[in-house]
Amino acid sequence: MPRTTDADGTPVPQRLLAAATRLFAEQGYDRTSVQEIVEAAGVTKGALYHYFGSKDDLLHEVYARVLRLQQERLDAFADADEPVEKRVRDAAADVVVTTIDNLDDASIFFRSMHQLSPEKNKQVRAERRRYHERFRALIEEGQRTGVFTKETPADLVVDYHFGSIHHLSTWYRPNGPLSPQEVADHLADLLLRALRP
Repeated sequence: MPRTTDADGTPVPQRLLAAATRLFAEQGYDRTSVQEIVEAAGVTKGALYHYFGSKDDLLHEVYARVLRLQQERLDAFADADEPVEKRVRDAAADVVVTTIDNLDDASIFFRSMHQLSPEKNKQVRAERRRYHERFRALIEEGQRTGVFTKETPADLVVDYHFGSIHHLSTWYRPNGPLSPQEVADHLADLLLRALRP
């Protein structure tokens, strides 16, 4: 059984994911070898295959860990005892901040998603669809109760917001003029202005 942590206590799966994320971001998924990942993580190939069945599994997990975090947070916002407008704004801003906080993961994924196996690609699409459906349900709740306009279909509102998020990695820079929270606030406010009757 491979060691589960290194000298500083970092679990091997996290070390492998950190190494893979850095290398995929620097070199691209297709130009990164399993050997480079295990060398960067300081483990053997046996350790990698103990935790991940393939490089494909690493790519899937790079994105899945962010999506899990975002889904948990969205569920908490959606279930909160707050007015629907506040819940939508909080959720809309949060997904921007968590994407920027994990920008390498998001950019790797959108660049390389097509390289996932058909099974993994289908799984990721289902996970993303679940997230988008929960977000859309919040928009629809606001539309049903008259808080939001019904003029624009909820599906289009969701696609509009997430389209802007998916492009963050092409222009956002940590040393730029806007903090993650400022970008999140601007995009959430744009969304709410589009939804108001």
